[in-house]
Amino acid sequence: MLATTLNSLWQQLISGIFDPLVTILVFLIMLSLLVFVHELGHLWVGLRMGIKVEEFGIGFPPRALVLFERNGIKYTLNWLPLGGFVRFAGMDGEKDAVYGSGSLATAPPWRKIPVMLAGPLMNFILAVVIFAVLFATTGIPTPTGRMEIGNVFPNTPAAMAGFQPGDELVSLDGQPVTSEQVIRDVARKRLGSTIEAVVVRNGSELTLNVTPGPWTAPDGREFSAGFGFSYGPQVVNQPIHPLAAVGAGLMHSFELTGRMVMMLADLPAAIAGLFSPTPPPTGEPLGPVGIARATGEVIRQPDGFISFWSLTAVLSLNLFILNLLPIPALDGSHIMFALIEWVRGKKLPPEKEALVHTFGFMALMGLMLLLTVNDVINAVQGTPIFGR
Repeated sequence: MLATTLNSLWQQLISGIFDPLVTILVFLIMLSLLVFVHELGHLWVGLRMGIKVEEFGIGFPPRALVLFERNGIKYTLNWLPLGGFVRFAGMDGEKDAVYGSGSLATAPPWRKIPVMLAGPLMNFILAVVIFAVLFATTGIPTPTGRMEIGNVFPNTPAAMAGFQPGDELVSLDGQPVTSEQVIRDVARKRLGSTIEAVVVRNGSELTLNVTPGPWTAPDGREFSAGFGFSYGPQVVNQPIHPLAAVGAGLMHSFELTGRMVMMLADLPAAIAGLFSPTPPPTGEPLGPVGIARATGEVIRQPDGFISFWSLTAVLSLNLFILNLLPIPALDGSHIMFALIEWVRGKKLPPEKEALVHTFGFMALMGLMLLLTVNDVINAVQGTPIFGR
């Protein structure tokens, strides 16, 4: 299959490059793609809404060079390779007299709102496209009704019993394992007692003796009863028609978006968990360093090429959601101010709106700094991103 060939070439490529370097390069490529697509949406819709555009930049300033200029728009290459930006006339709240009727500041709300929506929507579309291509080339993941072991953590009952990642869990203590609840129930009821576990490994059945008991995860979380492995439903990829893959990609993107929106309720607790010695059950939010480490872990998996694009699609959906939140300095905040202007029937003072966005940007940078410090601490301690 094409996906298998690409994945093999991918593994050969990354195995020949200095380890930290390939992680940084792949992370920058992914980040640049996500931000480039986002800003391209702003640019395309802005031009069709008659909004004057001054610059479309690849990377962030300082500017390295002007690639070319067309229709009054400078297309630039900038030194910080962290995505891109669109500079609209009047975007920072300057007086209308500077830019005239074509500026973003003077545009009516019905023109502003589509421009602000376009960036996040392009991230959603990118995710749909990625998932559709993956489904068309590798098949659509379909649960088999069985459970599969993901990670086996060191110094745990599972590690001592000889479990391995990828084992298909058939039974525990004579009970067929058909759901996650069976694993949890057996661990609690048979705590401290040695039981038989039947697994399928490389097509052959094996019987392992394991004693459920307390164990500690790599991130420091302690569990009073368990085995010390992560697990989830076993899935197989079923071939799907390319046209059906588009619909599947769309539905999968909607499903993941719904889950992410539900998880927003846990975000304050997750941020508060950064100040606690015990990580929150939902996991910690990641900053740029954490996402880069996650990228490094993903690309070195056996299916690294496919996993990389899956991670890219998931992060693209994250950008879609986060940018629609009414947080100052993000697209959602600009949309909110445009809606307020529409309801009031008159503009808000540009200097006041700019002040709100400035403070919002400072708060976001402060949060980003906090997440980065936490990411660095986790990296020094060797805490894995996945399977924590």
